[in-house]
Amino acid sequence: MFDVEKIRGEFPILSRRVYGKPLVYLDSGATAQKPRCVIEQVDALYRGMNANIHRGVHLLSEEATERYEAARSRIAAFIGAAEREEVVFTAGATASLNTVAYAWGERFVQAGDNIVVSEMEHHSNIVPWQLLAQRKGAEIRMLPFDDDGRLRTECLPSLVDARTRAVAVTQASNTLGTRPDLRPVVEAAHAVGAVVAVDGCQGIVHGGANVREMGCDFYAFSGHKLYGPTGIGVLYGRRELLEAMPPFLGGGDMVDRVTFAGTTFAPVPLKFEAGTANFVGAIALGRAVEFLQEFDPAEIEAHETALLRRATERLSAIDGLRIYGTTEDKCAIVSFNVEGVHPYDMGMILDKLGIAVRTGQHCAEPVMDHYATTGMCRASFALYNTLGEADALADGVARAVRMLR
Repeated sequence: MFDVEKIRGEFPILSRRVYGKPLVYLDSGATAQKPRCVIEQVDALYRGMNANIHRGVHLLSEEATERYEAARSRIAAFIGAAEREEVVFTAGATASLNTVAYAWGERFVQAGDNIVVSEMEHHSNIVPWQLLAQRKGAEIRMLPFDDDGRLRTECLPSLVDARTRAVAVTQASNTLGTRPDLRPVVEAAHAVGAVVAVDGCQGIVHGGANVREMGCDFYAFSGHKLYGPTGIGVLYGRRELLEAMPPFLGGGDMVDRVTFAGTTFAPVPLKFEAGTANFVGAIALGRAVEFLQEFDPAEIEAHETALLRRATERLSAIDGLRIYGTTEDKCAIVSFNVEGVHPYDMGMILDKLGIAVRTGQHCAEPVMDHYATTGMCRASFALYNTLGEADALADGVARAVRMLR
């Protein structure tokens, strides 16, 4: 049985009180809290195994290198990669997507080409493509969504053509919770020889990912949203694409031989891991994945669905409240506004009640423009949240409405 109270006991911060009230943490979509095993892993690595990887012949370096590469193997298996070499460690999903847009884009995008980007993307899956288009003289085309938050894949035939080089799409919207059907996106892109780059930051947390089944060419996610440390992320890329791409950053550990006559590069994935890697973050991310694998994914999904359903039902009963993103298969994210109430005011009152939510544009300004709003409140749930916390959110919002109206 899924024992949420036992799970909560693994997250030390959840016992904290704020303003004298129990913490109700509903901002996991921004960053998830860390289980004790991850915190202890980071501490143990710095206390007993702190040495630069790949470069030393001494015991500490060899131990750290072995653990780092074991984490790569664990994560490759976790996301269904065909080979461990298809997993590149980065500073986060933003770094991963910028690596693709720069390194892959430099080699494969030319003036007159186009890149299709969905309207519901996080800025990290929009801005790098815009910068690429500006450098290369390419065109950005938008794949829209409807007012329910459904990605309008029926528009693909009018957007994807012989000059399309890439399609950028999210696995799960960080604002709407939408989990679009990626099959028609992948099929349309591959039919014209384009690649598909997927932002998996929310999707890998809510439902998981198998990149081979998904059929994507690149997949990016951040460790800190997956119960791991900050400052570590993953880029999955099909091996043949990674091998065809030039390096993004130059420096130590990504080279084979360096002379003033020229430089040759290390094989993938090291070619994209210049400098001192965040080996502590990578190993601790591997530990976070190991922690998650202790649970039945179906039980996590059922628990989060129950949280979403309870929060949606309770919030929908509040007069003047609008929920953005109402697709049937959305993940456990609820973004909303209340008529006549500014989202920042709402968030500040909820904070005083001990309830942490996100307010603003959520790094998804085109989504705000779609709904003609300047910001939203967002509650994002995780496996450690309870039905009581969903009720506390609704009660808090109702109280704030009474105060602010």
